[in-house]
Amino acid sequence: KQWYQRRVRAPRAIELVKKHDKYEAERVQAFVCDLTDPGDTLIVPPNSVDIVTCIFVLSAVSPEKMTTVLRNIFQVLRPGGHLLFRDYGLYDHAMLRFKPGHKIQDQFYVRQDGTRAFYFSTEDTARIFKEAGFETVVNDYVTRETVNKKENLSVPRIFVQSQFRKPVL
Repeated sequence: KQWYQRRVRAPRAIELVKKHDKYEAERVQAFVCDLTDPGDTLIVPPNSVDIVTCIFVLSAVSPEKMTTVLRNIFQVLRPGGHLLFRDYGLYDHAMLRFKPGHKIQDQFYVRQDGTRAFYFSTEDTARIFKEAGFETVVNDYVTRETVNKKENLSVPRIFVQSQFRKPVL
């Protein structure tokens, strides 16, 4: 059996994961942590994880804390381990729809519900992952079209999809 750890910041999300009928505590350990805190005690031992998925995670983090998040992840990856990344791309339709007053700084916005969104370029992505010690394997834009058939509306979506690797010593 494989064993997983789920790192989530929201206590309510942890509660929901643990209540799920397929949750197996002997295979999965869900716990609250703050990846933006360089002093947060890691339950995951260093150099013990083969693959990490980081899907629409960094876009919610303040740009000045992104490297800290990636360094925290870097330390738990085994040498040769991979991080799979997908997040919002620069000039995505959602970014272009923001009204004045929602921009926090370049490429970083606050939504109406108070959550935040950063929109990445492939250059930004490569730079912050390199700063955290990763090697780039793949780093590209992915475009999709979202269609709302009810309103007969089609909008272009732009994402950055990448794979990074912790160097082998």
